Amino acid sequence: MRFVDEFRDAEKARALASKIAGLCAPGRRYKFMEVCGGHTHTIYKHGLEDYLPEQVQLVHGPGCPVCVIPMGRVDDAIHIARRPDVLMTSFGDMMRVPGSGGNFFDSNAEGTSIRMVYSPLDSLKLARQNPDRQVVFMAIGFETTAPSTAMTVLRAAAEGLENFSVFCNHVTIIPAIKAILDSPDLRLDGFIGPGHVSTVIGCRPYEFIAASYGKPVVVAGFEPLDILQSIYMLMLQLHEGRSEVENQYSRVVPWQGNPVALRVINQTMQLRPYFEWRGLGFISHSALRIRDAYARFDAETRFSVPGVRVADPKACQCGEVLKGVLKPWECKVFGTACTPETPIGTCMVSPEGACAAYYNFGRFSRQRVQEVTIG
Repeated sequence: MRFVDEFRDAEKARALASKIAGLCAPGRRYKFMEVCGGHTHTIYKHGLEDYLPEQVQLVHGPGCPVCVIPMGRVDDAIHIARRPDVLMTSFGDMMRVPGSGGNFFDSNAEGTSIRMVYSPLDSLKLARQNPDRQVVFMAIGFETTAPSTAMTVLRAAAEGLENFSVFCNHVTIIPAIKAILDSPDLRLDGFIGPGHVSTVIGCRPYEFIAASYGKPVVVAGFEPLDILQSIYMLMLQLHEGRSEVENQYSRVVPWQGNPVALRVINQTMQLRPYFEWRGLGFISHSALRIRDAYARFDAETRFSVPGVRVADPKACQCGEVLKGVLKPWECKVFGTACTPETPIGTCMVSPEGACAAYYNFGRFSRQRVQEVTIG
């Protein structure tokens, strides 16, 4: 297939749904986790759950990088931004993520300078334009966005910029998946593997899921037919008694990953001993920090940060949503106190958040729609 509309063909979707239903064993229920928030949005934007038999349930995972940032890291960023010589920069979807005392917009109203950028290179440009300011880029994301941060650090080093640094919050996907697999809260039959992360790390890192936990994994693309085909591939593995890693997204994802991207990440960053994830707690070796060789570009080295752990609001159940234990509409404040305009938790803030997907596409209850058109 060459064009986007071919990946949204309703007839092909119904054909795949029929094949999926034909693989369902009588009396058995199946639960698959879509790890990536981008998959969650495709599923609910296009009503894919309504194509699936009742026995097949999809739950969301921790694959939204904004959603897993704990409140304490937001507070740390605001603490840095309050210095009079600092200009903080951030991707737009971080601007409304709540800390214990408000979000970045609230902080700006109190006098800080936190600007939205589209790329870390925009931050580098601001550093050149403002030699009298310390420009700090708040780096977030999985391995997908880490290469762009790494390349920016290398560019800053080559130019000898002394007023640029990175507040590094890059996280890694594999330890989070392992934490979920080791959690007693959830029983899964397989994983729809994240497509964007896999363009960098490839498919091999998921092999432990199949080998050690006996769960099949299919790395999937982001169009409706990509996801339905991935579910079919998972069902076929279970039907045939197999547990393997398969690559549905082979048109984009190389099995071995992107060696150039992996090399620049390794050159500039290293694993932290541990890192706190919203809803999952502290996970060892699950995040990246700037290597000592580039410490002059590490905001945590250049500036002191409180590093205080901040508990989520009691009403917020983002943690349970991120682990797939709850559907968003099962949260007590979903769609009432917590909306995209007045978010309490990160899952409602981020464009990839599960709560935002449910809210924006009208999934307010378990009631299934009878007529759905992909497109």
